Amino acid sequence: MNLKITDNYRNNIVIIFTKKFIMTLIKSISGIRGTLGGEPNENLTPVDIVKYTSAYGHFLKYHYPGEHITVVVGRDARVSGKIIQNIVVSTLQSMGIDVYLLGLATTPTTEIAVTEFGAHGGIIITASHNPFNWNALKLLNNKGEFLSENDGKHVLLNANTQHFKYVDSYNFGKLIEINNFHQQHIKKILNLDLVNVKEIKKAKFTVAIDGINSVGGIVIPELLKKLGVKKVLKLNCTANGLFKHNPEPLPENLTQIISLIKRKKIDVGFVVDPDVDRLAIVCEDGTLFGEEYTLVAVADYVLQHKPGNTVSNLSSTMALKEITEKYKQKYFAAPVGEVNVVEKMKEVDAVIGGEGNGGIIYPELHYGRDALVGIALFLSYLATSGLECSELRKKYPFYPMAKKKIEITDNLKPDFILEEISKIYSGYQQNKQDGLKIYFSEGWLHMRKSNTEPIIRIYAEAKSNAFLENILNQIEIQINAIIKNYPD
Repeated sequence: MNLKITDNYRNNIVIIFTKKFIMTLIKSISGIRGTLGGEPNENLTPVDIVKYTSAYGHFLKYHYPGEHITVVVGRDARVSGKIIQNIVVSTLQSMGIDVYLLGLATTPTTEIAVTEFGAHGGIIITASHNPFNWNALKLLNNKGEFLSENDGKHVLLNANTQHFKYVDSYNFGKLIEINNFHQQHIKKILNLDLVNVKEIKKAKFTVAIDGINSVGGIVIPELLKKLGVKKVLKLNCTANGLFKHNPEPLPENLTQIISLIKRKKIDVGFVVDPDVDRLAIVCEDGTLFGEEYTLVAVADYVLQHKPGNTVSNLSSTMALKEITEKYKQKYFAAPVGEVNVVEKMKEVDAVIGGEGNGGIIYPELHYGRDALVGIALFLSYLATSGLECSELRKKYPFYPMAKKKIEITDNLKPDFILEEISKIYSGYQQNKQDGLKIYFSEGWLHMRKSNTEPIIRIYAEAKSNAFLENILNQIEIQINAIIKNYPD
């Protein structure tokens, strides 16, 4: 079995196997994610939604004995969202749990609502960057943060044993509908010390946005208006869930906004994923700022005003470490996954953190990836710097990065691949906190199993294209050799 290589875009290569195995229901500590339709336990069906919502409800009752449980529920604009919302809400009420229903809401808005209402948890109905036919249940704790690994395992165990109970009709939970809670989210952002509304107004920016026809199309225009941006050009801002392009904010999916910016005099463009926890930026000349550098730029701005530690995951650019050390502060790396980054941020009291996929976590607001606060802080930096977006980007080093995917076949064990690669590079520094990361003098390579898709992800970054291409070619040859000798 040989590898087929497809160039997705410059410095981003996708590797797939010619033999494909598609898994459409992924049960992990990150939540329950899958494609709609089909048979129970194989896809995200109503049966599965009831089962995992019930397991989560039982988890909350177990952890808060004797208390009347409340849960916040929000969703992105996917076509399947309303139906899934109805099932989730009815299931929770059938367990005697009160529901604060936000309806259409971003992931960070739902997270903030959990603490605002003093709820015991929250469920966000979104498959984030996954395509139109996917959806998911993202599960939150009472702090509005994703469940820990142990708590996630508890929920999965409940689902497997179906150890949960429902109440009689005298004890159904209440439904409390909350309209436009995103306005409270925006208000909290405007009250942050480093959000400089005065300078943003003075800059008289023209901003383009791509809301992917989900909740970002509702919330971002309101945020920009409150920030004092007078001219906003909107793309795909009808929250009907009919995604105009692939929802992951990667370069090959951003041609529409790039074309608009090149044709019009626009200072900056913002693109978000369907649940608005990732932020991609397009400069005034149509070039991409780079998702990896969304966090780098925002961290640079924050550190200028509020020195402290920073955190990103093991697959994020080394540029953040350099920026942090420029201010004589300390950088820390965490395993991939928002919950891991948040845990490390709390441990080291970081002032800013996030992930290289455009995810900004600003603890002064809340511990969750938030594209809205990312937009506000970035515009504040752009306004106070006096630079154009492309000039600001040039302040930071350019390290070419490659991202690859290996789809897992039905007989291939990903741990076997990682262990064999580890043996090959035994003479180099390695980190096995999250898969396998290998450090070279010229860069690094990170391989890990995905929590949200049936794939192994491969990330590599280097100080030169030549080294990057060399290490990728080596890995391709080595993986092919491992597969060839893989025990049947």
